[in-house]
This record gives sequence, C-alpha cells and structure tokens, in this order.
Amino acid sequence: MKSYWVVFVDVSDPDAYKSLYQAANAAPIRKHGGRFLVRGMDHTVVEGSARSRLVVIEFPTETAARDCYYSAEYQAAKSLRDDLAISDFVIAEGYGGPQPSDAA
Repeated sequence: MKSYWVVFVDVSDPDAYKSLYQAANAAPIRKHGGRFLVRGMDHTVVEGSARSRLVVIEFPTETAARDCYYSAEYQAAKSLRDDLAISDFVIAEGYGGPQPSDAA
C-alpha cells in the first residue's frame, strides 16, 4: 500500500530553505522511492487552518516512507529545516478500500 508524507510548512527564509533543506532532502527521498505530488504554496484552506506551504510526497510503501524519514540522510536534512521553518508533518498510509464511485 502506498504511503504519503503530508507536510504543512511556514518558511522563515525561502532562499536558505531551497538551497539548504530542499537540496539536502532530494537524495534520501529519491533513495526511498519518494515522488512529489504537491509541492508549493498554492492551496485553498476551506476549513480550519493550515500553514503557507503544502507538500505531499508519495512513497511505494509505508515502510519506505518511515525508513526515509528516520534515515540518517533525511534527519540531517531535517536539522537544516528545523532552523528555517515550522512544520506539521504526518506520515499517512494510503487507502485501498471502497470508494463512493463503487456504490450501486
């Protein structure tokens, strides 16, 4: 079952975030089969609240998503992000059950 990183982020220094954190996170995400589905600032909050950026990364399995997050390479990238942004970060397993379109 696919799994996802869902991250809401407020970035304090966009230039440093891009040159430091984004540069450092590419290798571990690629190594674990991650693929960006949403990466950016364009989103509409229709209920509740959210941070200024939304990122969704798909991984082939929950194990891959967790292994990437806890890898030494990603934790090194995360330590860069910690000084540049405030994040709400969730690892969510995909859903393979019935869908509304399955109803008769």
